[in-house]
Amino acid sequence: MTVSILLVEDEEYIARVVQLELEHEGYEVTVAGNGGKGLELAETRSWHLIVLDVMLPVMNGLEVLRRLRQSECLTPVIMLTARDGTCDVVEAFNLGANDYVTKPFAALELLARVRNLLNLVQRKEENQEILHAADLTLDLRSRKVARGEDCIDLTPKEFDLLQYMMQHKNRVLSREELISEVWGYDFVGDTNIVDVYIRYLRQKIDKGRQPKLIRTSRGVGYELSVPQA
Repeated sequence: MTVSILLVEDEEYIARVVQLELEHEGYEVTVAGNGGKGLELAETRSWHLIVLDVMLPVMNGLEVLRRLRQSECLTPVIMLTARDGTCDVVEAFNLGANDYVTKPFAALELLARVRNLLNLVQRKEENQEILHAADLTLDLRSRKVARGEDCIDLTPKEFDLLQYMMQHKNRVLSREELISEVWGYDFVGDTNIVDVYIRYLRQKIDKGRQPKLIRTSRGVGYELSVPQA
């Protein structure tokens, strides 16, 4: 099966280089030169992956991403941008981005991220099941999360983080491990982003509920701890 990738990039030289590199790897690549065209193409057929620049004419990449996720499009998205601040990274992930590459980047870096993300998606599809931790449940098939009778709304990256922690419950996970396994082994950014997302999860998973499931191991990392019966 040929993997189809939509590349939304307005800089012609970058778009051409990326397209050639991806096609050399055997991927089928379609290029859109502005956000409006990118959104149109994203909504008119299914893709295995979207590579989306932030600074685009007609409609910026973050707005394209926001509209895609509002329409319940779950296609994995890698953002391309010249911005590298933690706030921008968090904004992209909160909107539903799966990965983030800062310009300028080496073609080999982008290819590694593409392969890594596609492999993650494939492994998830091959491992359909429901995870449990105390009264917390996570359905990999429907991507629904509930604690007791309460449904919990998570962003895609919050879901991925919670999934990894539930799959490794009762074990302290370092920030470096979480970055490698949830954001990608070659993620470029501040590991403080893990702290940000743990705080988000605590607000949704633990606030006002007992027992508290997400625990901090000071100086080491975090653990999804399930009390023994």
